[in-house]
Amino acid sequence: MGLAPAGPRTFFERSTAGHVDLPRARAGGLGGGLFSISLSGRIRPPGAPDLPPLDPSEAPRNDWMTRVQAQSDVLYWLGSLFALERESKGECRIIRTAAELDHCLRHEVFAIGLHLEGSSALDVDGHALEVFYQAGVRSLGIAHFRPTVFATGVPRLFPHTPDAGSGLTDAGKALVRQCNRLRVLVDLSHANAKTFWDVAYITDAPLVATHSNAWHLSPSPRNLADDQLAAIRDSGGLVGLNFYVAMLRTDGERNSRTPLSLILDHLDYLVDKLGIDCVGFGSDFDGAPIPQDLQDAAGLPKLMEGLVQRGYAEDALRKLAHGNWLRVLHRSWPA
Repeated sequence: MGLAPAGPRTFFERSTAGHVDLPRARAGGLGGGLFSISLSGRIRPPGAPDLPPLDPSEAPRNDWMTRVQAQSDVLYWLGSLFALERESKGECRIIRTAAELDHCLRHEVFAIGLHLEGSSALDVDGHALEVFYQAGVRSLGIAHFRPTVFATGVPRLFPHTPDAGSGLTDAGKALVRQCNRLRVLVDLSHANAKTFWDVAYITDAPLVATHSNAWHLSPSPRNLADDQLAAIRDSGGLVGLNFYVAMLRTDGERNSRTPLSLILDHLDYLVDKLGIDCVGFGSDFDGAPIPQDLQDAAGLPKLMEGLVQRGYAEDALRKLAHGNWLRVLHRSWPA
């Protein structure tokens, strides 16, 4: 899930803004999630021109950022989450191990996993990741929309395949190995096909796409083709089902009137291709528009009810809701 903009709302009061606050999480049975610090800019090389548009409908733009700016953003949001943990008086906890996640779920403490979405704040020597790891970061989206010195993500184009652009650079390969050593999860949700397969070849950890869907049902480049799903299955990894309407629909529209049944269709497809043990929920709460019938975290019981109506038994529901995430994080994170 994304980090909602700062403003008058607080995480401890129920609001109609965004998708998640603690009261709505409690109402929906949401026990926690990866809180994403999004870094969509990329570092400007010396003399580089303005960036091209992300898709043909956009005007040229200049959203280059320096590594210092990116690191400043990370520090700001990390600090805000540490403050949230302190102010929660024990109701929220930043988790650094799968055992801590287990504890939070057993004792109804809201679990916050720290995730960097994009690698713009990292240096090729690996020093920044060492610092962010000490601060609690345990998940890294190695690519976002913009290419970096490490990897290439997918463009905002529809329809399009994930096969767009180059893969890992030498620095990116070293970054994957560093993540394996530290036991930081490498998230493939925004990676293009070449980056995906480069990571699959190098990593010794399960392949995980934290918030992706099935390309066969919605031809967004952010969705996963069948051969990618097979690789995730064979690694014992996981796909976190994304509720973003444009990644559910066949036309790619950002239409909140998208029926909830499309989420269930993607889940059925993923379970068919991956098996019941390799699928979970990825949501993209506070990061993208979701179906209005779901509305926010408090609407999650509607999704579970829909799964029951489609014949999912209690054991399967536990796996989808949290059990599969626990299994993967026990393999991916420190003990």
